[in-house]
Amino acid sequence: MQVIIDIITVIATIATMELLSWAMHKYLFHGPLWFIHKTHHQERHGFLELNDIFSIGFAAFALWLIWVGHYTLDYRLWVGIGISIYGNIYFVFHDWFIHNRFKAFKSNHRYLMAIRRAHKIHHKSMEKKPAQEFGLLVVGRKWFRK
Repeated sequence: MQVIIDIITVIATIATMELLSWAMHKYLFHGPLWFIHKTHHQERHGFLELNDIFSIGFAAFALWLIWVGHYTLDYRLWVGIGISIYGNIYFVFHDWFIHNRFKAFKSNHRYLMAIRRAHKIHHKSMEKKPAQEFGLLVVGRKWFRK
């Protein structure tokens, strides 16, 4: 039974991360933390950008949770694993597929193209506001149209 609870904890954490990421992106990154996030909306002049500090912060938090939870295999371990899985999903979808930081991932899959379209609309605005489509894995139905 505990294994099922641990798996549910990981899955719930991944879902929560999508919601939390959407809210942070909309209200913090396009709000008071725009001075950092705007580097993601500008042309990149190297492999890294200041905005990557957010990913590093999430990774550090996840690793800390894994570390403190691994002694007793408590919920912190599974939450940290869920955050880490979401971070890997984010890396593959956002950095690799959408922004092509690595030129090896192409697809014409309907869902992946909808995510790409929505993100391109988000980046159409080079300013803090107006902006739309703040999520990563969940996007509006209108982006599924060709």
